[in-house]
Amino acid sequence: MGKPTPFAFVSLCAGALLALFGPSLAHAGLPRAASVPGGVALVSLGPVSADGAQPRAWLGDQRVLVTAEAGQWVAVVGLALDTAPGAHELRVEGAGETRSAGFAVNARNYPEQRITIKDSSKVQLSAGDLARVEGEVAAIGRLKRHWREAAVTDTAFVLPADGRLTGRFGVRRLFNGEPRSPHAGFDIAVPRGAAVRANANGTVLATDDYFFNGQTIFVDHGNGLISMYCHLERIDVQPGAVVAKGQPIGRSGMSGRATGPHLHWSVILNGAMVDPELFVSRSGNAR
Repeated sequence: MGKPTPFAFVSLCAGALLALFGPSLAHAGLPRAASVPGGVALVSLGPVSADGAQPRAWLGDQRVLVTAEAGQWVAVVGLALDTAPGAHELRVEGAGETRSAGFAVNARNYPEQRITIKDSSKVQLSAGDLARVEGEVAAIGRLKRHWREAAVTDTAFVLPADGRLTGRFGVRRLFNGEPRSPHAGFDIAVPRGAAVRANANGTVLATDDYFFNGQTIFVDHGNGLISMYCHLERIDVQPGAVVAKGQPIGRSGMSGRATGPHLHWSVILNGAMVDPELFVSRSGNAR
């Protein structure tokens, strides 16, 4: 037998770690690091120890995904679009102690987009619509903060639909000349009725029909990682259903506030809306 290559050695080490410490170490590739508002920070929490005790981490009061990579514990931290550039820290618990792990967030300027909506009632809301939206915003906020402990979190996403990527993440939007929230996801241009698929394994957390988002599915991938699919014409799954990566879950449409049929896809990490493209392989189906 020849001398093992470095890649083979790394693979053997990874296999040995999993054999020793179990599936809590398993993941399918980390997202690309982008320590900017709307991005993902990868923060080292120290080496994986012989007893395999996994540390836990929080950003503020929100639990953060922790996994193992190349013999190191890594916190995978979602950074909201309103995160201030500068020094930040995680609270880390493990090995019988509580400590801090610092990291830096860099500034990023996102472009501006002007959108014209023919239905002005979707921009200037009536009192009844405003009350509905406020209730929906609160409900979605609770879903975003959902935490389900999971042994394995698949962070190597596939695109949930086949089409051209259009509206990019983080764009500052003006609807009919009035500033609104930044675009907290990205859009895939598809015709009405196109298949929408789960971008990773998970459990359906919720489905609903919202004023702005239209018919929407939330899929929980575990440990604070959640995907949201909006403006659907049809929902084909129920809350609690287990879905596999690539499984059809609905059909695209233009429900809610939309200027045409498309899929709006958002990714939520520890309660923060982050850039979905960081989770899709550049050499795979990101385009």
